[in-house]
Amino acid sequence: MSELKVAGRTVLLHSPGLRIAESVHALVAAGATVAVLLDTPHPTVADLADRGLVTVVEGPLDGEQLAAYDVVMRDRVADEPSSRPAGRRGEVVLVGGGPGAEGLLTLDAVRAIETADVVLTDRLAPVAVLDRLRPDVEVIHVGKIPRGESTPQETINRLLVEHARAGRRVVRLKGGDSFVFGRGGEEWIACADAGIAVRVVPGVSSALAAPALAGIPLTHRSLTQGFTVVSGHVAPDDPRSDVDWAALARSGLTLVILMGVATLDAVARALIDAGRSPDTPAATIENAAINGQRTVRARLDAIAKTVQSEGVRAPAITVIGDVVDALPETAQ
Repeated sequence: MSELKVAGRTVLLHSPGLRIAESVHALVAAGATVAVLLDTPHPTVADLADRGLVTVVEGPLDGEQLAAYDVVMRDRVADEPSSRPAGRRGEVVLVGGGPGAEGLLTLDAVRAIETADVVLTDRLAPVAVLDRLRPDVEVIHVGKIPRGESTPQETINRLLVEHARAGRRVVRLKGGDSFVFGRGGEEWIACADAGIAVRVVPGVSSALAAPALAGIPLTHRSLTQGFTVVSGHVAPDDPRSDVDWAALARSGLTLVILMGVATLDAVARALIDAGRSPDTPAATIENAAINGQRTVRARLDAIAKTVQSEGVRAPAITVIGDVVDALPETAQ
């Protein structure tokens, strides 16, 4: 679909198939406004709509309604999965896809994807790049939707091993970097234990890319000499948390909070209670590098309420520290 000239046009996709996510991302990346026609609920399309990438249209539509769109097209149908000759040695490549934009993939990542027989992809990976795959490449979506459907890590590990044992070149594509809260280490261990060859293609971590894309340097001379990246997946008062939030509050370092939209209020309170100034600048970057990127700024003691009132949703990254206000606005 990437060869279509759709910039500035409205596109209606019907009959969504196994590669609907790739189709949508490729069209959006090409500048189209995309709607998907549904007769029955579709979890992947629902997630795409929830992230603001598509609108859902309930069918059927009559001729006049269809004429309202510049392009009406059927989602492509994948061919039978590719197979490799018996005896061919398979391998697994753990590919970090960066924050979500196809242009932020490394050259090695693109090469690995283009030579894959099977791709296991997360929902936050730059799935638009999969539009360039051969038709016979099998694409398996194994992403985790917040508070929604997810594929157990054990199932992902099993699929990697099974396809590699069948002699296929398997790419495990995920957002950011596989070894930064990406569970890439667990997948490496599963492959190694099964005697499967595995290698890593590093990716641009969203912890670095999101602030940069929002004009926020994580370090800046005279402001801070370092930064800390931490998961906000569990709140500071949760028994599962092993983060020393008090030490982070006293450190004076820039803090980058991943997966922390739902726990942001608790995180901010913990930092303030431990001595971080309530007026410390903070910013939350939503949908970094993809359609709909925006940045919400506030003081530390107000960032959680501001994020909630602005309707910010995952994926989002929060930066806390004086660096948030370090750079002036530039001409657009």
